[in-house]
Amino acid sequence: MNKKQQVYWSCQVGGWLFFWAINLFFYGLTNQISIRDFFIYAVFILTGIILTHINRYFILKYKIFKTKIIPQLSYILLSSLALAVVFISVGSLQRATQLSLENILNAIVPFVFWSAIYFGFHFFENYKKTEIQNLRWEASSKDIELNKLKSQLNPHFMFNSMNSIRALIDENPAKAKEAVTQLANILRNTLVMNKNKEILLEEELRIVKDYLALEHIRYEERLKYDFEIEEEALKKIVPPLIVQAQVENAIKHGISKLPKGGSVLVKAKTLNKDLLIEVTNTGQLSNEKSDTGFGLLNSKQRLELLYGSKATIEIADTNNNEVSVKIKIPFS
Repeated sequence: MNKKQQVYWSCQVGGWLFFWAINLFFYGLTNQISIRDFFIYAVFILTGIILTHINRYFILKYKIFKTKIIPQLSYILLSSLALAVVFISVGSLQRATQLSLENILNAIVPFVFWSAIYFGFHFFENYKKTEIQNLRWEASSKDIELNKLKSQLNPHFMFNSMNSIRALIDENPAKAKEAVTQLANILRNTLVMNKNKEILLEEELRIVKDYLALEHIRYEERLKYDFEIEEEALKKIVPPLIVQAQVENAIKHGISKLPKGGSVLVKAKTLNKDLLIEVTNTGQLSNEKSDTGFGLLNSKQRLELLYGSKATIEIADTNNNEVSVKIKIPFS
């Protein structure tokens, strides 16, 4: 007997025994209870258990649960009436009661009550199953969307990296060779990262450092970069390439457009139950275009899918001729 059957029989027997005890109690208030009365009520309870169990068999066999609400209500009323007639007929054979309309109507009550509990239990059970299926479907949809966003991000990242190497081939073949090595390191790490929805910030920063080293070969003294990372923040988790995408934007939309170049600063710390990341670069936001970069849009979508409204990403000019991207990610 499985757990579900154990629960059914416990409720079945326990419910009818409770019904027997209540009836016997009220009968005893006005009558002297005899051994015969105990026997009669015991037969009533056994009859009730058998009849409701037979009723359950027909409910399952004809899949009454899958019908609409009106057929279900009709079945409950008709089956309760039929069971009440049989129940009172058994009582009349014991000469404990008479087969009358009044007695039948009284006997309908426990069977209607039994059906209401049984159908109600299955209704909520099916509702729970449907809710779980919906949650699984939603999670699956999010996985598909996240994989789609990551697949969009990697070619974009690769395209920019290859452009950096191409610019070095004629100018400085030795540095171009070094850049290929840096790119190989980045690719090796990103291939591993793409298998996960989230990674340690420490692993993410390894990619960022390789990328900045690659870009430094291209921009030389025009690019300066630094990190201010709290030790505790390194062990927190983030979506893959979430920081790298902002650094890539900082160079593409900021440093590359400045004749004298500029600097990129990556900071991370923990505050309350959030991880705060900030990427700051020299430059200003362009007023001509509302698009602040593919990486920012992609990051917004991924953060929303993973954390909903609990995570945020904002970009703004600062007072020091700098652009700052701030990311807040809740601890998982």
